[in-house]
Amino acid sequence: MPNTFGHFFRVTTFGESHGGAVGAVIDGCPPGIRLNADKIQEWLNRRRPGQSHLTSPRQEPDQIEILSGLENSSTLGTPICIMVRNRDQKSEHYSDLKSIYRPSHADFTTEMKYGIRAASGGGRASARETIGRVAGGAVAEQMLKAMIPELTVTAWVDSVASVQATINDHTKVTRKQVEKSPLRCPDSKAAKAMEQVILQAKDDGDSVGGTIRCVITGCPIGLGDPVFDKLEADFAKAMLSLPATKGFEVGIGFAATALRGSQHNDAFVSSGKKNAAIRTATNHSGGIQGGISNGEPILLRIAFKPVATIFKPQETVDSQKKRVLFKPQAGRHDPCVLPRAVPMVESMALIVLADHFLRQVAVRPAIYR
Repeated sequence: MPNTFGHFFRVTTFGESHGGAVGAVIDGCPPGIRLNADKIQEWLNRRRPGQSHLTSPRQEPDQIEILSGLENSSTLGTPICIMVRNRDQKSEHYSDLKSIYRPSHADFTTEMKYGIRAASGGGRASARETIGRVAGGAVAEQMLKAMIPELTVTAWVDSVASVQATINDHTKVTRKQVEKSPLRCPDSKAAKAMEQVILQAKDDGDSVGGTIRCVITGCPIGLGDPVFDKLEADFAKAMLSLPATKGFEVGIGFAATALRGSQHNDAFVSSGKKNAAIRTATNHSGGIQGGISNGEPILLRIAFKPVATIFKPQETVDSQKKRVLFKPQAGRHDPCVLPRAVPMVESMALIVLADHFLRQVAVRPAIYR
């Protein structure tokens, strides 16, 4: 089972939702990088359940334990292992699911693939697996900040169901603004409407989906490769590997299909001065052309489906192929994954950037001295 993402900067996640612990082994981080454990913990706090009335009530402190890879808070260049122990498992909530395939879950496909599955909490298919990704993203951010201080990665809830946020300049949104709202939407008016949609779905025993927007500024030119490892291709793989994701866009995405080339092309401009930067007049491409970053802000948008676990009766079948009417009697699930998915999106973006930055340094080391 592939559990590792990346080539030069690699994150391997481990653990099941209701097992003893979850976490990550982060390999490829250069030596001599100062790592602040408190900042890694802050990332996990943004992801953890029970943080607001909009999320799962599961009470997990998600306290990190750094087991290897550091000496006096500096990286050794060896694998960094970060572990979080599971404290609030309630496996009894899943006792009736051992033989039932829940609609739109990974129960059926996992059992068909491996011949066995972790019925409690979904095992590796649970969003709890993303603890390792977020820990990896927190390490990636500190590594990148040491090498590219101007780099920023900011994500926020862009829409919930039919409620759309209005942001005049996506490149001006800050993480501080995003974190002011438990919904993690910087448009306060839209955030209130989104909250009502989520709470209504929760009251109905149902769930809702939406989109998250991610903007990367200060990215160096030259990250990505022109064929199979295009930068947007790795972003797409990273984002679509997150639980509940169903769609991905870069730049103006699918809206580009309604334009002509003369409308979509990003013209290059420069002041003509010796040290002037070459820019693009527009950014329909979203900061990536030919699979390689061009120095403009990278614009990503990720679609999340409604959470599959709902508290309404649903028809399904069991392992004996008998029709059953399924309704969870207990359980702790988010009616909307988006608020907690924001740090997950940022983490995967940072892991991709860290990996491609180290790969580019290997190709042209002199350019970053």
